[in-house]
Amino acid sequence: MAATPACPPSVRDLAYPAGSLVLLTGLPGAGKSTLLDRLYGLRGDETGPVTAGGAQVIDSRQSRAWWAPRLSSLPVRLRTPVVHTTHMARIVRALLAGHAVVAHSRGTWPHILYGLAWIARLNGTGLHLVMLDVEPKTAREGQVTRGRVVAGPLFARHCRRWRTLVARARTGALPPAASVTILDRPAADLLRAIRFDAP
Repeated sequence: MAATPACPPSVRDLAYPAGSLVLLTGLPGAGKSTLLDRLYGLRGDETGPVTAGGAQVIDSRQSRAWWAPRLSSLPVRLRTPVVHTTHMARIVRALLAGHAVVAHSRGTWPHILYGLAWIARLNGTGLHLVMLDVEPKTAREGQVTRGRVVAGPLFARHCRRWRTLVARARTGALPPAASVTILDRPAADLLRAIRFDAP
C-alpha cells in the first residue's frame, strides 16, 4: 500500500474535495467492480450511474448492461468500443454537471488519464487515482471468475502499461493525478468509504 500526502494516512476512509473525480483503476480482473459493489451496494445489473455516498458511481458494467439487448448480435470486438465510449461519456457528463464521481477504469491507458484529468481541471476540480495493484495471476483468476477473460496478447499489454503506471505513481511522477493511493488486495479489503468534502 502507498499513498500520496494528499490522502489521509489511513486508507480505511479516503476523503477528497467536493466535485472530484476518483478513478478506481487496475488490471482487468483486479477487483474494481467488486470493491464498488461492497462500498456502494451495487448489484451488478444496473444500466446507468448510481447516486450513492454523495457521488455518481459509474461502473463500465452499467454501460455493458444498457447495450446488451441492443448489440447482442454483434461480436465482442465490435461491442467493446461502443461500451467503452458510453462509459467515458457518462463520466464526462457527470463531471460537467458538477457531480463528484467515483468511476471504474482499466487504468492502463495514459491518454485516458490525461483526458479525464484535463476535464476535471476544466471543471475546477481534480482527478484522484485509487490504484488496485494485484499480481497478473490474481487478475487473471478474477477474469475467469467473472466469466470474461481478456485475450492473452491484450492482457500482456495491459500488464506492461500497468507496471509503468505503478512505478511512476510510487515515485510521484504521475502528473495527471492530484493524488494517488495504491492499494494491494488486503488494503482494498479494509477500505470502508470514499468521502467528499461538503461544497
